[in-house]
Amino acid sequence: MKKITYLLTGLFLFVAVNGVKAQASQECNIKYNLFKQNALSKKYAEAKPDLDYLLNNCPKLSVNIYKYGVKVASGIKDHALAKKIYEMRLANFPDKDPAKAHSDYATYIIKNKIGTDGEVFSILEKAYAISPKDMGVKNIFRYFKAVTEKNKDTNPQKVFDTYDDVMESVQIKLDDYNKKIAALQAKDSSGTIDSKEKKRLNAYTINSTSLGKVEGGLDAMISKIATCDRLIPIYTRDFDTNKNDGVWLKRAVSRMYNKGCQTDPLFEKLANAYAEATQSADAYNFLAGVLAKNGDRSGAAQMRKKAFDLETDPNKKARYKLIEAQSASGSRARALAYEALKYNPNLGKAYLFIASLYQKSANSCGSDEFEKRMVYVAALNKAQKAQRVDPGCGAGRYIASYRKNVPSKKLVFQKGLASGSSYRVGCWIGETVRVP
Repeated sequence: MKKITYLLTGLFLFVAVNGVKAQASQECNIKYNLFKQNALSKKYAEAKPDLDYLLNNCPKLSVNIYKYGVKVASGIKDHALAKKIYEMRLANFPDKDPAKAHSDYATYIIKNKIGTDGEVFSILEKAYAISPKDMGVKNIFRYFKAVTEKNKDTNPQKVFDTYDDVMESVQIKLDDYNKKIAALQAKDSSGTIDSKEKKRLNAYTINSTSLGKVEGGLDAMISKIATCDRLIPIYTRDFDTNKNDGVWLKRAVSRMYNKGCQTDPLFEKLANAYAEATQSADAYNFLAGVLAKNGDRSGAAQMRKKAFDLETDPNKKARYKLIEAQSASGSRARALAYEALKYNPNLGKAYLFIASLYQKSANSCGSDEFEKRMVYVAALNKAQKAQRVDPGCGAGRYIASYRKNVPSKKLVFQKGLASGSSYRVGCWIGETVRVP
């Protein structure tokens, strides 16, 4: 009898407990649906009681509690609640876009001025440690600026490493936008794009443009620190420790190249070590530069071909062709840039490079002021093309510069031409453009 009594008691308790749980779960779902409906309708005051219930009783029900919850807290200007929501989201859903969540948290604090610089940096540091590429565009810049200020005098290597990580993440995001924009622009040109895709194209264009500005801002900051006088002693000191580290070697040789430090013997040492350690297409491409500098044109050409043939990513193939173009001049350089565009038609920097070639020829490609200024029209066209296909390439400043130098209406009138008429730019350029 006692055993039967214990079994019946246990069964009763089991049913009772599970009944309570089921009732609680049902209540959570009811509250969640009411909360979500009010939040989406922007009835934030009405959503607040249900939000409080969900936070206290059903914190793991859905990540949307926190996504919509922030909007509710922001709508009623309850910043303490917003901070609580961000913290609870990160605790209860640590694997749901954690870098973006941290980045959004930092943005909220900055926007509403409810935290210290140290608090913001701590949150951004967590986002960066998880995934720099998932941080907001402005926060990428903020984080790097803070790291630079903290370490530029005491630990410049920390600044360089952070810059490399950030720039690699920025490039990944830019490449992703580049592909998405190219696909949607093709649909737009064929007239098959729908309204949702049109909105996405606009959003990708805006984000890509913003990233391009961040890239320029990061370059401006690092350029003040990463001088040859500073880089050479650091890389000389650390070479023996890192001579087999492909990542360190890649970053060192890339920075030496980008800062124009190739004339120092250390650059050749780094490039050779990089090629030996990784035997990668990227390494062979740098080695080609060393051979070219030493006057071995044949060896440089062979090494570039080796790098190009080894690479399978068309975007990287395009970049290698552009690097080769940048070491050439005139029509040969332009031809190589166009080869780069065959592998990536949306490589804006290739169009900008062609534009720069035209601009440099302005004084030599024309017998009078009008003809010389029409060269800038050709350059402007290429820069505008770069901006259209690759909003993040930083074409804006080139466009502004070239536009200032196109022929004035007075000059066009004096030449006896009509605005909008066709005009062939001579010299090696040989392109037909429109008179402004």
